[in-house]
Formats: sequence, C-alpha cells, structure tokens
Amino acid sequence: MITLLEQPKRIPGGLHLEANKRQSLERPLRQARLPARLTVPLSQHIGEAAEPVVSKGDRVLKGQLIARSPDYISAPVHAPTSGTVIDVGDYPVPHPSGLSAGCIVIEADGEDRAADTGLKMEAVFEAEPADIRQRVRDAGIVGLGGAGFPTSVKLNPGPEHSVDLLLINAAECEPYISCDEALMCHHTSEVIDGIRIIRHALNARQVAIGVEDNMPDAIRCLQRGLEQAGEQDIRIVPVPTIYPAGGEKQLIYALTGEEVPSQGLPIDLGVVCHNVGTAAAVARALLHGEPLISRIVTVTGAGVSEPCNLEVRIGTPMSELIEQCGGYTGEVSQLLMGGPMMGIALVSDGLPVIKTTNCLLAASRAEAPPPAPAHPCIRCSACSEVCPAMLLPQQLYWYAHARNFDKIQDYKLFDCIECGCCALVCPSHIPLVQYYRFAKTEIWAQERERRKADLARQRHEFRLQRLEREKKALEERRARARKALKKPGGGKDDGKKAEIAAALERVKARKADAAAETQDGNTGGNG
Repeated sequence: MITLLEQPKRIPGGLHLEANKRQSLERPLRQARLPARLTVPLSQHIGEAAEPVVSKGDRVLKGQLIARSPDYISAPVHAPTSGTVIDVGDYPVPHPSGLSAGCIVIEADGEDRAADTGLKMEAVFEAEPADIRQRVRDAGIVGLGGAGFPTSVKLNPGPEHSVDLLLINAAECEPYISCDEALMCHHTSEVIDGIRIIRHALNARQVAIGVEDNMPDAIRCLQRGLEQAGEQDIRIVPVPTIYPAGGEKQLIYALTGEEVPSQGLPIDLGVVCHNVGTAAAVARALLHGEPLISRIVTVTGAGVSEPCNLEVRIGTPMSELIEQCGGYTGEVSQLLMGGPMMGIALVSDGLPVIKTTNCLLAASRAEAPPPAPAHPCIRCSACSEVCPAMLLPQQLYWYAHARNFDKIQDYKLFDCIECGCCALVCPSHIPLVQYYRFAKTEIWAQERERRKADLARQRHEFRLQRLEREKKALEERRARARKALKKPGGGKDDGKKAEIAAALERVKARKADAAAETQDGNTGGNG
C-alpha cells in the first residue's frame, strides 16, 4: 500500500527555468470567438484514429458524434458547434511531420445549437464504475496534459489492481504554459467535481493534487473550493518548482518516494494519475452532458501582442487565436504548439486546435533561438546530471547514432520522457532528443515488421499442418475403400460401389484443397 510523504521529495536531475507565466495570467480567462469554419482532425489522441459517421452536406449540432472510436485505445470526436459538414478528407494537422491527416470540416451556422448527447448522469456518485467509464469514453475525453491517452482506459485499472492513490497532476512545470492555473482559478468547482467523480469510479483510497509551489493563486482557489464542497479527504500538496516535476513518474516520486518500474505503469504501484484539465472535462461531460469539444489554450510569447488564456473550441484555426490576442508583434520568430522544451514547431498558423493543444507560443529568437551547429561530444556528463529519469543520455546518443537498436534498449531508451533537459545543457549543442526519437521510431517500425513476419510464418505453418491432416484423412479413406474391396464375400456390385465411393472421396478432397488454396491466397498466407 502506497502512502503520501509528509514533505515532497526533490526529483532527480531537472532544471530551474524561468517560468514566464505571469504575462498570460495578467488578463482574465475569456471565451474565444467562434470561427466561421472548424477543421476537426480524426486523430487527436494516442491510439487508432476515429472513423467518420457523417458525410459532406450533413447538418450537425454542437456535441453531436461525428466520428466513432474503432478500437479500445481510441476516442470518438464530436462537433464543436452546429453547422454543415462541408468536407471529409485530408487536411494539414499540428504534427511534427507537417503532413496532412483525416479531418471533418464544419461550416458554423452561428446558432451554436446543442444536441442531446445523453452523457449527463443524474446520480453520478451512485453509478457503477463501468457506467461512468462508458460515458467518459462516449464523451471523447483524453488526457489534456499533452499525451492524449484515452481517459476511459485509465479509469479501468482491472480486477487485479486496486487504487491506493489517485494523483491529480496540476504541476504545470513547463515555462510559459498557464492553462491549468487559469482553469483552477476560474473553474474550481468543475475541477473538484471531476476529481470526486474519478475517485468514485476508481474507488481510490486516497486523493492528492500535486501543484507546483509557484502557483499560490491556484492553491488558494483549490483550498477554498474543497472547503465549500465539504471535502476533507482530498489533499493539496505543493511540490518544488523544477522542470520536469509535472512528468507523471517524476510527480509520483516527489509525492510518494516510490519509483515506477522501468517499462512499468503507475498502476503497478497502485497509483492512477490524471491531469487537472481531464478532471474538469469529466465533470463537464457527466454533470452537464457536454463532450470534449473545447479546452483552455495559453496564447503567449514575445511574438504576440496580448498574451492570455482562451477557452477554445476544438478545430479553431490557430490564426484566429493569435488575432484575438492582438496579433503578432515584430519580434515573432517561430510558432510552437506547447512550451519551449517539449513543444513542436508549426509550419503554419492555419492549423486547427486539437484536444492536446495546451499552448501556442509565438516565440522571439531569444525565446526559441535557432539551433547552434553540433560539435563532437566532450564527455562532460552534464546531460546525465540533469536527466530526471536517471538515464545515461551519452550512451543512448552513441547507440542511436550507430543505429544499434538492440543495445540502446539495454540502456532503457523507452524510459526517456523526451523532456529536453539533456539537449539544453549540452555544451556541444547535440540534438540529443532527436536521436532518441529517431531510435524509438525505428524500433517501433522494426517491431511492426517483425509482427507481420511472425503472422505470415504462423499462417504458413498452419496451412502446412492443415494440408498434412487432410492428406492423412484422404489416405485413411482410401485405405477403408480398398479394404471394402477385399472384404470376403463381397460381390461384384459391392466392389463397384466401393470404387465409386472412393472416386467421390477423391473429388471431394480435390475440391477442398482448391477452396483452401483460394482462402489462403485471400488471407495473405504463404505457399
């Protein structure tokens, strides 16, 4: 059984970075204007992309299902507003590749009429956990901290696990991003209601909210909200401000002193971790019947005139948000989705906001300087000192550079959270994280090819076994026919009947072989 520490621990490694959050919190949170056209990607989460259930020309209402989830690890997509579907096809999406992907484009009618989603639960705190999970799944809720993992899956720890600790991650550690702090200060009751619903669904023994200690306003709002709700069993724990204290494994270590096993999950310790924004989305869905069609986005950086936090409909063009924040300044050099450490550079501001868009950083050259030329590694070990996962970044770099993908896994490549600390402190300016991402991608590709080869080999082996069984069965039938011919006292007619029966058996066997050959060809079998 896991227990909370009286005083949080300092995470290994990490960096003290300039927060740069005040500029976006000086203005109050406000609702972004509804755009004339919204582009809603079918893949905004980890797992399989959603499949469209609407076509060009269909009328839709706000909150209506427009794409269903085809797999367990997936999430449906809903219309952000009422209007007309004007296209279903590939459009540019915010992704490091810069490529296009499947989207549903909706022309808003300006009426913003809502559908009856059927998500609202009248007695949610008396409901069965399975019913809550299904409603959360139907609402298309995913983790809003950046990863986008389907929330319903994390609400299902399985019968073999019990939840000792529900940990709400409000440690918004990356510089510039303040959407979670704005949420906690302006929608406190939704956050607390969502936490209570998740606690009920998981039957969690204890609950803690981890908040960085440089967010006193958020801590005060949460404390006041818990008092008003009469909640005495939810503990607020300020954690030391250091990047990346908001990483799931790092936050668990800071609050409990326990380490999630390598290649393991928090549930292996009896812990489930949800982002504070995810909790609010759960409350909005189950108490008000609204699926995940909007989120709070921080628009900030020296490149934008009026930094602030906006509540934005999914699918809104990013250019609209920049315009609503006063437009660009002359200092803008680059537009990032996310913060300066883990954000991705965008090729255009015409891309749509998605469920995992927590920040738009219009950065100046000083805030996001162009990469310096890389030089040979000098083995200074600075990267190892700041690694929050206690890895050996130098060794990972060497094996990634040499494409030795077997050896690199011995150094726990997949424990790397790609926080960027190692690359930031590297005096040789080696883009270390890019090497790690490359190695992970190559390993995943090799694993997919290996699974395909294994499946083809199994099909081939099954086919050979089936042919061998059929051959033996045919031989047995022929042997019985010959035995009938030689049977004492058997007449001439009996012999002819036996010959005919044997011939029919041979014809049936040939037809069965031909049918099996056709089936194997259709299913991709070898041979």
